[in-house]
Amino acid sequence: MIDIKRILCPIDFSPGSEHALAHAAALARWYESRLTVLHVSEIFLVPAVLPGNPSPVIGPYISREAIVGGLERFTEPLKESGIPFDIDIEEGTAAHTIIDAATRAGADLLVMGTHGRGGVQKVLLGSVTEKVLRRSPCPLLVVPPATAVEPPPVHLERILCPVDFGPPSMKALKYALSLAQESDATITVLHVLEPVPDNAVRPEMLIEFLNERETRARETLRAAIPVEARDWCHPVEVTGSGKPYNEILRVAHETAASLIVMGVAERGVLDRMFFGSTTNHVVRHAECPVLTLH
Repeated sequence: MIDIKRILCPIDFSPGSEHALAHAAALARWYESRLTVLHVSEIFLVPAVLPGNPSPVIGPYISREAIVGGLERFTEPLKESGIPFDIDIEEGTAAHTIIDAATRAGADLLVMGTHGRGGVQKVLLGSVTEKVLRRSPCPLLVVPPATAVEPPPVHLERILCPVDFGPPSMKALKYALSLAQESDATITVLHVLEPVPDNAVRPEMLIEFLNERETRARETLRAAIPVEARDWCHPVEVTGSGKPYNEILRVAHETAASLIVMGVAERGVLDRMFFGSTTNHVVRHAECPVLTLH
């Protein structure tokens, strides 16, 4: 079973981070966790907006007292809910500071939004989330804007877990199955077959090759799901073909997924290629939260 005792939720006072905090609070309540709300004051000049003051101000000139007051107002719903939480204010570059704070706190889960207020801030928060995703020391839940799937993620009904049979995706599958068990959710396990390069197979053998490849993929997919997991859930095994991120987003939409659970490989040339073409696209365009694990 999944044990989440410490949750870290970085916020920048934007609607996106407010929505992420609502998800973090729901998870903290469900797992009886302690929640830390972190605000990072960037060490370079960045337009920032505090609650109750819609006019942009320059980050380094915001007093600590003003930030504390903003956090007090931002976390008012947490006080009313009775969820145990802490407030942390740190200075530094956002991604590095968030990763360092998660490591020092021994966080079991990071929860972040994907979009800021627009313009420079939208680019900034998206970039920060993606940098944290690459190096997060714990699972990271990326929450899309508030217009997406509701309610918060503990009320899971349908989970989608894409797998490529590598160690990260198999770890993600184990995590997803545990979530499905705890939430009594249905789970779809997806493997995407990428297009066959031109001239890789002789034309007269192409249909036979594709049929054999799909058969092997289905067998491997079925074997990847532990036998005991079938005792308490009924996983749906799906294969698709095309660009992985397109297929993941399509199946997530068609199944009305409440959560996508994905593995992320260690950094390197191949990982950067994978991240740029798959994880990045899924995180940016998913209609539901995306949970990533290294």
